[in-house]
Amino acid sequence: MRVYLPATIAMLRELETAGEFRARSGTGFALTPALRESYASGSDEELEYAALLDAARASLRLIAAEEKPEPRRVVISADVEEVTLRADLDAAVVRLSGPVKIADVAAIHVDAAEAAESVQAAAAVIDQADLGDPDAEFTLGDAEDHELAWYAPQELPFLLELL
Repeated sequence: MRVYLPATIAMLRELETAGEFRARSGTGFALTPALRESYASGSDEELEYAALLDAARASLRLIAAEEKPEPRRVVISADVEEVTLRADLDAAVVRLSGPVKIADVAAIHVDAAEAAESVQAAAAVIDQADLGDPDAEFTLGDAEDHELAWYAPQELPFLLELL
C-alpha cells in the first residue's frame, strides 16, 4: 500500500543518515476504504492526493513541535506491506508496524523556499485552525496553496545540500 508519511527537514536528515524512516507514532495516511467512502467521487489518483495533503497538514504539526524548525512541509511516499487501518482517528489514517527502509521510499515531497513564510505562519496556528478559528484557517490555506515539489529518493543527498 502506498502511504504518505508526514515529516520535517530534520527527519529527512535522519532518513539519509539511518537509511530508514520512523513515522511519528507510526502514523501515516493512505487511500483507505474509509477515505474512498468519504468522497462522493474521485479517481484513485485524486484520493491518493487527498491522503498526501492530509500528511502535509500533519507535517505542520511536526514543524510546530520542533525547537528550531525549518519551515517546509515534508511528505515521504512509501510502499509498505503491513499497515493497520485507523478510521477511528480519521478516514485516511494508517499505523505502520515499524520503520520504513529507504528502499521502500517512492518519492519525497517538499515545499519550495518561497513557501517558508506561509508554512511558518501556518505551523504557528494549526491548532487554532482545527478548532475553527477563521483567521487561522485562512493562514493555513495560504500554506496549503503551495504545491509540494517532488524528488526521487536517490535525490535526497542533493536535496539536503540545497536546503
